[in-house]
Amino acid sequence: MSTPTHASTYTSTTERVQTWLDERTLHIRFNNPARHNALSVDMWEAVPPLLNTAKDDDRVRLVVFSGAGEKAFVSGADITQFEDMRAAREAVAYYEKMAEATLMGIHDFPKPTLSCIRGYCIGGGVNVAISCDIRIASSDSVFSIPAARLGLGYRYSAMKNLVDLIGPGAAKDLFFTARRIDAAEAKALGLVSRICEPDALPALLAEYAGTIAENAPLTVMAGKAITREILKPSPDLDSALCASLIRGCFESADYTEGRSAFMQKRKPVFTGR
Repeated sequence: MSTPTHASTYTSTTERVQTWLDERTLHIRFNNPARHNALSVDMWEAVPPLLNTAKDDDRVRLVVFSGAGEKAFVSGADITQFEDMRAAREAVAYYEKMAEATLMGIHDFPKPTLSCIRGYCIGGGVNVAISCDIRIASSDSVFSIPAARLGLGYRYSAMKNLVDLIGPGAAKDLFFTARRIDAAEAKALGLVSRICEPDALPALLAEYAGTIAENAPLTVMAGKAITREILKPSPDLDSALCASLIRGCFESADYTEGRSAFMQKRKPVFTGR
């Protein structure tokens, strides 16, 4: 991936999560390669503060999640902590609350998010990936939701994200069987948007980062927010919010810039204003 250019604004609370700002992309990398980037408690806890800072940072147009090394994006939860964190009722409640808050924080983040996947994407890794807007993967990636083999209860939000993304039939197939699928099947199901050879993954990520950074951020964020409203049950749909977001795009300086650039046959320079 890109060479990390660390910014003082972004400091992870644990060495198991790396973060850096590369031009207009904030990278959040899970860094537990000895355990195939399995998610430990401190890793879950490190993500929300980074997103809270990025939300109001005009430099950030895209947040990318990835895994350290070439073997895994995220291989699930760090089971070495299960006895301590999930054996007692109070610990289970804390763990579930923390994971839910982190995943929903990714899901509800107002700017685009992307999971760049290589290797194992298992359990909690799938949950992180489907909480993002876009998923790209190397052809050697492997996906699975093994909850049914572990006796775990799966939270509503994770199941809803999966069903919204790939439909109820495919979601039940993966969930009931707990089988592993390769990148090609994941793409066919709609679990990932694009796949490529491992060596081409950095270039594909750079393509997305560059394109999204150049596009009008208000339009992109409005599109994300309206998509979220579309997926809500009809009684909960906030049509006034959708109308307000669209109006904000048309009233923005970026809309003026986009029209001018089109007429002048040049590339627009959007500021998010």
